[in-house]
Amino acid sequence: MCFNTYAQLGFCPGNSGDPIFVETFGAGTGSVGIPSGSTTYQLSSGGAPNDGFYTVSNNTDWFGWHVIPDHTGDPNGRMLIVNAAFTAGEFFSIPVSGLCENTSYEFSSWMINLLPPSRCNGGIPINVRFEIWDSTNTDLLKSGDTGAINGTSSPNWDQYALTFQTKPGQTSVILKMLNNGVGGCGNDLALDDIVFRTCGDRVVIEDPAVNTNVYLCENEVPFSTQLTARPDFSIFSTHFYQWQESSNGIVWNDIPMATNATYNTPNISSQTFYRVKVAEDVINLSSNLCSSTSEIFEIGIIPFPAAPVSNGDLTICENDPTPLSVNVPSGVIVNWYDAPTGGTPFLSGSASYKPTSSGVYYAEAETTTAGCRSTTRARLQIDYLEVPEVIDESLSFCENTITTLRPNVINPSVVTAYRWNTGETTETIDVSNEGTYTVDVFNGTCFETKTITLSQINNPEIENIDSDGSDIVITTSNTGDFIYSLNGNIFQSSNVFSGIEGGLYTIYVKERNCSEIITEQFLHFYVPKFFTPNNDGNNDVFDLKGIEFFSSSYVSIFDRYGKLLKNSRNSPFSWNGTFKNQPLPTGDYWYVIVIDNQKITGHFTLKR
Repeated sequence: MCFNTYAQLGFCPGNSGDPIFVETFGAGTGSVGIPSGSTTYQLSSGGAPNDGFYTVSNNTDWFGWHVIPDHTGDPNGRMLIVNAAFTAGEFFSIPVSGLCENTSYEFSSWMINLLPPSRCNGGIPINVRFEIWDSTNTDLLKSGDTGAINGTSSPNWDQYALTFQTKPGQTSVILKMLNNGVGGCGNDLALDDIVFRTCGDRVVIEDPAVNTNVYLCENEVPFSTQLTARPDFSIFSTHFYQWQESSNGIVWNDIPMATNATYNTPNISSQTFYRVKVAEDVINLSSNLCSSTSEIFEIGIIPFPAAPVSNGDLTICENDPTPLSVNVPSGVIVNWYDAPTGGTPFLSGSASYKPTSSGVYYAEAETTTAGCRSTTRARLQIDYLEVPEVIDESLSFCENTITTLRPNVINPSVVTAYRWNTGETTETIDVSNEGTYTVDVFNGTCFETKTITLSQINNPEIENIDSDGSDIVITTSNTGDFIYSLNGNIFQSSNVFSGIEGGLYTIYVKERNCSEIITEQFLHFYVPKFFTPNNDGNNDVFDLKGIEFFSSSYVSIFDRYGKLLKNSRNSPFSWNGTFKNQPLPTGDYWYVIVIDNQKITGHFTLKR
């Protein structure tokens, strides 16, 4: 009894053997067909293949399809081009013979959806089923579906694979391809490069140090080692081996008597490749159709590289970023030293090097594979020309002054010229405006640029001067490190002068670090809240100091009953607390003051 077996697609999980069957569909211009019995579709020999038609051609320029070469990129390479029929079903089959019984195989094919997604709203996706049947076409050995493959904006060839195992006595199979979708706008595909190969364990070859390749410098030969084949048991339960060697990795020759899992190489003096054929049965080792091959172990002999080629010595300014540099071929790096042999290493893995001081330096070549170093080194010399040393500054100057800017070169003996961004070429310049100034300081062709950021210290701007009782308060419209004075000699940080007698004053304000003084006259006048006429020298009189500086004034003093006690017009005013030479008692007294037609009323206290 036969049972159908279904599975998803998949590649051989281990190592594959050499191809034992390949279908490339040939090359050439024009369209051709495939052998009779290989398809149920009709051949479109001269033009576009409509639904249910096929062609084998190097041309896909129909129906707005992607215009592509075959999978390998050969413009004359032919491929199988299929426009799906309106009903799903088989569109291609081919017998494959010469297989080995009880052997695992991998079938693979490259495929592409020819319809771009911009057509027909993406169109019908392609969906192909692969089936492997026995030679009698009655026993399905393995099958798998690609699933829906939508069109892509750019053409993409993708490879699909299916693994299967032959049965006892089975040496041939039939490959079938079926279309799971239906025809219409879409479901248009191309196939190319169908391959059958054996599928075996993944087998790696290792040396005692668990290397899978060995690369040696030419002075390290002759060389020999022991190689061990290590299968992963993913396919085979038993393993038989035949070691092979090659001088180019293409043409392989069996090594007589080398049939164990390990192999001791002879002394090797040139590049040699090793691999091992692996089969589950010893009889299968004699046929490439029945065995798989391991990963390749390369013993590579790397010649010493030539010394790097110098790009020339340098004589440059200290601040020039140009490095010493050399040229080496691909696969070679450069190491830098201070001696032609041995010496101190400065930098590794770079074809350029920027030393910090003048001198002679040496570049050595080293291969990225095996680290083989050149027997000689390239000699390069660099000489730095001293550059003037300067330090950028941030400076300030006082308003309405001229300041002198200097480069302040640390090593002035090397300087030969100056060039300011103002156009001047003198060592110093005088400026009166804030801003950014630069000066190029030269030593011949070398120069360094100094930047001076100059800001102005503004003078104070007096906004208001007010009397707050006996205090004088000065307000400025700008801010700064301002100091204040009432006599122009003694300055204070506070803008408030406390307990100042009334009178006419000159107010002085300046920036602490600048010499210019801003002045303004101020008439300080206030009415005392009390006085104590006890002849102790403090507040003995009610004194309206400064009133005499107003253009017109009138003062009247009253007791609580409204009796006029003293008055004065346009003159200084002072009252000792008496009436008709008799001292008045402690109490509150009222005043009426008219200054420049402005009336001020209130009361004050007489204390005894």
